[in-house]
Amino acid sequence: MINKIAVLNRILKDRIVAIVRAENPEEARKIADACLEGGIHSIEITFTVPHADKVIETLSGEYDRDTLLVGAGTVLDSETARIAILSGAQYIVTPSLNIGTVKLCNRYQIPIMAGAMTVKDIIEAMECGTDIVKIFPGESLGPTFLKAVRGPLPYAPLMPTGGVNLDNVTEWFKAGAVAVGVGGSLTAGAKSGDFKSITETAKKFVEKIKIFME
Repeated sequence: MINKIAVLNRILKDRIVAIVRAENPEEARKIADACLEGGIHSIEITFTVPHADKVIETLSGEYDRDTLLVGAGTVLDSETARIAILSGAQYIVTPSLNIGTVKLCNRYQIPIMAGAMTVKDIIEAMECGTDIVKIFPGESLGPTFLKAVRGPLPYAPLMPTGGVNLDNVTEWFKAGAVAVGVGGSLTAGAKSGDFKSITETAKKFVEKIKIFME
């Protein structure tokens, strides 16, 4: 049984989620392992990966939750969310707000991170029970947007995704992010089969976040 509070607390403690997009399940698995080796303990397997549910099932079966939290990303509807949960996903991430998906996750007490792009979206996401609001696409909005939102909504749990890299990760936290979702800037090495570079980049992200939080 998934302990929703424990999962959220772990994500908020580590403050980083690695987003895995890949051409096939084997590549997704290698990316996930490389991220874990680099010290990132929350991995989001997106449903753009072929047979993403099988990757989630394999990872959640091999690792205990103290070692690795496996989530499902790019979840567009409640049907996909249910498949992910039955496969072992410990949290669900969506690119936009889908109320049916939020309701389903709350029904089964699975943490949900729903995407939002405007203040209206953020408020609606919180009102319907989103645990962490995913600010997406982060590269279009930037840390200044996050900082501005925190003015009227200082209690909003915001996690930017898209456009987060080693050069600006601390700026996102200064602006008020509770965590960050990191994709391409972390996993780019997979395209050339350089999974070692993913591990090294993961270590740099973890170290930068650790230093900033001290």
